[in-house]
Amino acid sequence: MALIVQKYGGTSVGTIEKIENVAEKLIKAKQAGHDIVVAVSAMSGETNRLIDLAKQISDKPDPREFDVLVSTGEQVTIALLAMALKKRGYDARSYTGAQVHILTDSAHTKARILDIDESRIREDLEKGRIVVVAGFQGMDEYGNITTLGRGGSDTTAVALAAALKAEECQIYTDVDGVYTTDPRVVPNARRLDCITFEEMLELASLGSKVLQIRSVEFAGKYNVKLRVLSSFQEGPGTLITFEDDEMEKAVISGIAFNRDEAKLTILGVPDQPGVASQILTSIGDANIEVDMIIQNIGDDGTTDFTFTVHRNDFDAALAILEKTAKELGARQVKGDNAIVKISLVGVGMRSHAGIAGTMFKALADEGINIRMISTSEIKISVVVDEKYMELGVRALHDAFKLDQAPAA
Repeated sequence: MALIVQKYGGTSVGTIEKIENVAEKLIKAKQAGHDIVVAVSAMSGETNRLIDLAKQISDKPDPREFDVLVSTGEQVTIALLAMALKKRGYDARSYTGAQVHILTDSAHTKARILDIDESRIREDLEKGRIVVVAGFQGMDEYGNITTLGRGGSDTTAVALAAALKAEECQIYTDVDGVYTTDPRVVPNARRLDCITFEEMLELASLGSKVLQIRSVEFAGKYNVKLRVLSSFQEGPGTLITFEDDEMEKAVISGIAFNRDEAKLTILGVPDQPGVASQILTSIGDANIEVDMIIQNIGDDGTTDFTFTVHRNDFDAALAILEKTAKELGARQVKGDNAIVKISLVGVGMRSHAGIAGTMFKALADEGINIRMISTSEIKISVVVDEKYMELGVRALHDAFKLDQAPAA
């Protein structure tokens, strides 16, 4: 029998009726001859409710206790789903992340999975049980409950699939696959039949909300077949796999955008070795991730240094940068948290010239000024003012004709 790991997100288990529907899907897969392990999220809205409770106690709740609180949402779901399966005559067993020994590091609220002891799950599978595991959570080496950050249930599912050497990891969500861009912004966005791990990794890291980046990293590293499917309608979804000769020959596969961006600039710092390190080390020590970086060298022996961070980290990063500016004798610090990043992604960029020129012209034709540019082998990202986000995405989708399937 083939082993399949399925994952259902918050909207898929948002009500008792939906949990009952998930139970039916699991039974259908079981009847088809598969061994089934399922990872689930908290019911839709539950994690936000728990976060609001924490914020009523403290604006900055203790990270350890915060994880203890928000991890309870998934515990409700796994118990209800196991009950629904048992009611239908199917043996099921629910487990929290700690109970199946999903070992993580100790970075509360954004922990990383280090190891999974799959022995208990395998014992249950041998007994014919459907195993229901709480996503989004684990336990560190000291026995503390940890959580993996928003979207962490995807990572749990893929990590389980890797540990169990599953045939496929199926991510059920409220969309029926991966699209060329968000259909809510571009109504004629097209569902992709297939996309590479490399492209999906870029899209996830650049703002696409379909999958969490760490889940794609896991899938690519351990060669786990990953498929995005709808919880609410039948269909083939989108297969995420390695690049091969049979895949669509698209130059650009998709457009990602991220509203959660903020830009910081330190002006007039000495142009000498070690300055960039000093600036970024102080930011990194605060566990703030830096994304795009630009350095402009002046004629007066100074340089301007600009970088972007997550918008939630803007205030903390600005305070750190102002302190660093005083230490370096910098002229000024500026911040802007009303920006967005728009990115083109496609493995076809490797063999096609002129992509950047087409992108920049499409934006210029709409009067959109580019504030920062970043490139890699398969993506080009630009930072623009937030008010131009939807206009920019639509213009690029039209410019690269992404509503049309690529020629065979």
